[in-house]
Amino acid sequence: MVVHPWEWGALAIIIVGLILFDLFGHVRKVHEPTLKESAIWSTIYIVLALVYGGVLYARHGGTFAGEYYAGWLTEKALSLDNIFVFIIIIASFRVPRKYQQKVLLYGIVMALLMRLVFILVGAAIIERFVWVFFIFGAFLLYTAIKQVMEGVQEPGALEQEEFEPNAITRFAMNHFKVTDGYVGQKLIVRRQKKTWMTPLLLCIIAIGSIDLMFALDSIPAVYGLTKEPFIVFSANAFALLGLRQLFFLIDGLLDKLLYLHYGLAFILGFIAVKLVLHAFHGYEILTFIPEPDIVASLIVIVGTIIVTVVASMWGSKRRKKN
Repeated sequence: MVVHPWEWGALAIIIVGLILFDLFGHVRKVHEPTLKESAIWSTIYIVLALVYGGVLYARHGGTFAGEYYAGWLTEKALSLDNIFVFIIIIASFRVPRKYQQKVLLYGIVMALLMRLVFILVGAAIIERFVWVFFIFGAFLLYTAIKQVMEGVQEPGALEQEEFEPNAITRFAMNHFKVTDGYVGQKLIVRRQKKTWMTPLLLCIIAIGSIDLMFALDSIPAVYGLTKEPFIVFSANAFALLGLRQLFFLIDGLLDKLLYLHYGLAFILGFIAVKLVLHAFHGYEILTFIPEPDIVASLIVIVGTIIVTVVASMWGSKRRKKN
């Protein structure tokens, strides 16, 4: 895939433009998003992602467009797992509902910047070392097993977990003064001739930095579907940019996705096998076992998502009836 510098520039303009539109069009006016507003904007971001895939199809052909769609769907499915943790963090910091949009938007921007670095470093490693796909595959299998273990927990068990600050959040807490409470929607304030951090900024740091944990799962997963860093970043960007609206749309409905962890585990396990086969083929081993192409991967991912949602809705209704 030949990606010209202007295409990276155009992608950057689109991402920055959407972030600025969100910042000055929605987040600047402090309010609690309604279900209708969240549904409308979630739909708009999904349509934008689909249209972007159509542009890729026109520019680079069906194979690369298919890789983008597969990566975007995988990231979108995995982002539901992000929301579980975001709920825990926001609840731990007791962020007022009307300020949660700002926390999520800035946290997502921070996550995007860190993921870009991670994606470019991953691309440089993949280009030089085939054996790294064994590591990616093994890690995704480990993550799939963890998803299954989370799936067998009692309903609501995850929501009862407490947030444990990571190293980045602890560093901020230990090296900067933090105000006792929220100061409107301000991130920093000046007191006693010193700069103080508000809990709002600390929550943003927590959400942005915790995304590194998710990136360790999702980025290798997308690299299992495509070797193009441009597609990997595009899939990540369009999945993350719609995450804020998705948070308010499905917050409170996640408990109905009873089999979400099993669905994610199956997708991650499938991509892990694909990665391992790719690595073996690179060393001319097990070449008689075909590596699933992008069409097969799309069918598996879409099919798994549909089955997971339908089964979860059925299971939720059955549980409520019982």
